[in-house]
Amino acid sequence: METRGLEPVPDGERTGRVRTLFPTWAAANMTVLLLTMGAGLIVFSGLNLWQVLVVATAAPAIGYGLVGVVSIAGTRGGAPGLALSRAVFGQRGNLLPGALIWIARWGWETVNAVTGTYALLAVGRLLFGARPSTALIVSVLLAFVASSYLVSGLGVDALRVCCTWSAYLFGGFSVLVLIHLGIDTRWRAALARPAGPLALMVAGIGTLAAGGISWVPSGPDFTRYLPRTASVRSVVGATVGGALLVFLPLVVMGAVMAVATPDLAVSNDPVAFIGALLPDWISVPYLLIAVVGMVLINAMSLYSAGFTAQTLGFRIPRAWAVGVNAAISLLLGGLLMLVASSFLDSFVSFLTLLAVTFSAWIGVFGVDQLRGRTYDAAALLDPTPSSAYWYTRGFAVPAVAAWGTGLVVGLLFTGVEWFSGPLATTWIGRNGLGWAATIAVSGALYALLPRPGIPGTGPGDGAR
Repeated sequence: METRGLEPVPDGERTGRVRTLFPTWAAANMTVLLLTMGAGLIVFSGLNLWQVLVVATAAPAIGYGLVGVVSIAGTRGGAPGLALSRAVFGQRGNLLPGALIWIARWGWETVNAVTGTYALLAVGRLLFGARPSTALIVSVLLAFVASSYLVSGLGVDALRVCCTWSAYLFGGFSVLVLIHLGIDTRWRAALARPAGPLALMVAGIGTLAAGGISWVPSGPDFTRYLPRTASVRSVVGATVGGALLVFLPLVVMGAVMAVATPDLAVSNDPVAFIGALLPDWISVPYLLIAVVGMVLINAMSLYSAGFTAQTLGFRIPRAWAVGVNAAISLLLGGLLMLVASSFLDSFVSFLTLLAVTFSAWIGVFGVDQLRGRTYDAAALLDPTPSSAYWYTRGFAVPAVAAWGTGLVVGLLFTGVEWFSGPLATTWIGRNGLGWAATIAVSGALYALLPRPGIPGTGPGDGAR
């Protein structure tokens, strides 16, 4: 069981291997939600299969490319992403993006838990004809969240082992599904679909890339055990490659399924269509393995959320900090399953807002990383005015200002089910690129502003 919390990993204990990132980020995408999103590209966006293929390739390349780049900070500082963020925003300033990212993780973990619960309910329906009831839904949701908490509570070694084996199993059954679809699909009709608007294709890339972007602050959490000498190219390549290996076939499979069953994209239960389109001998084990994948996705998110909670001042062991988010996802998951009228609409809306929330941090942190940031291990763990990262009364004013400005601009361009910014009807807003505007604005502004002074050497001295 991993007992290390925010404290940086000493060089002598950095025995990790870059190749472990490949199955880690493959497992982070083992969710049947990608099937639903692929179906949505056909049904709602009107794209053809060739356009879906482009979207399914470009989206993970962009989203997980950013994950890989920011992950390099973990090899430099040996600490979780939101702990390293203290060097950028200041000990107090880091509480602002940290709190917002922590709250956003509630939603991400809730969506994962709900999807996994739907998959388990679908298996029960296929095997035993069990009809969902409130008691059954709550029981299955509780089992899912408890399993996620167990893996994340054990720590990074348990995650690595589980991710590796589940990636092999999920990949094998995905091949069976692809073969079955290849035999049963009426390819002439599927390939004859006219091309959809280019704008909707861009919007599809923007929306699907948001899923990868939500993992960016977590990147250093999974590279802090790698040696400082780890190759930048290898880290980025393993991250993007692992994600692409799962992301691409799942989205394309969802699009192919939607050709035969268009209403799968509007189902309140995002996995209900699998049993109808696949024989039981494929659908049952496939759903069970998918559940394992979604448990791991939730476990990875809970693992990072535990560190985030600690950076916010929760003076509790890492495993207990993980439990806080597990309890919250259980509560919110029950509300979403029992109350929400449209799962896909709720998910897309949440994903869009999530990307903007994380992107403001990404823009500032990424530019700071490009400036060649080095990390002081003692200062990262010192939340008092004596810390080298105290800056101006605990705030790195340029970083906080750039973050806040980028966040506001991104929200202006964002339009979702329950919120619409005044610029949501512009080209950027219509194409789901509010997150891109957020990164551009926060990053550019931070690059133009002067770097905060270090106590004893610059303008921040004495302003404690």
